[in-house]
Amino acid sequence: MQRFGEKLHLNNRENRSKEAASEPEILQACRRGDRKAQKQLYDRLAPKMMAVCLRYMGTRDDAEDILQEGFITLFSRLDSYSGEGSFEGWARKIFVNTALMNLRKKDALKMSEDLETAWNVSSDGVSQIQSAGYHELLKLIAGLPTGYRTVFNLFVVEGYSHKEIAQALGITEATSRSQLQRARVMLQDKIKNL
Repeated sequence: MQRFGEKLHLNNRENRSKEAASEPEILQACRRGDRKAQKQLYDRLAPKMMAVCLRYMGTRDDAEDILQEGFITLFSRLDSYSGEGSFEGWARKIFVNTALMNLRKKDALKMSEDLETAWNVSSDGVSQIQSAGYHELLKLIAGLPTGYRTVFNLFVVEGYSHKEIAQALGITEATSRSQLQRARVMLQDKIKNL
């Protein structure tokens, strides 16, 4: 007969081994519909993907909706992940695309003019943006109008080209450039006021 302390120790070891499952093992279990594995995957990804959703959506409620939609999409498309490349990178694309689809449905990206009417950005603006703290900058980005915030995130954070942004959002390359420039100007102004 096991004593209580020994039993507790064994249970803790079993729980740790379940938590320490490798990513491929968790993904395989998720493909089989294992709810515990889905929960593990959710727990691993949710904080990072919530940050992505917040950057695009601006409000916590909207970001939580996108997070939920993104996980539904992720679990339904898990079979299409080939195992090549980073799973987190693959998942991130799903959440970015989910946010973009939601913004397109709301027609939130059609509010800008072309580059010819864009504001000039002062040459010291980049250094001002770089000097802002990470968390302050995230708050400032979240406060940008939807179109500016979306283009800024896609270009600066995700590394998309203006051509890719234009295709993804259904706008012109000039509009993408214009919104990026305006986002930078707004960020500069907000940083100056900090």
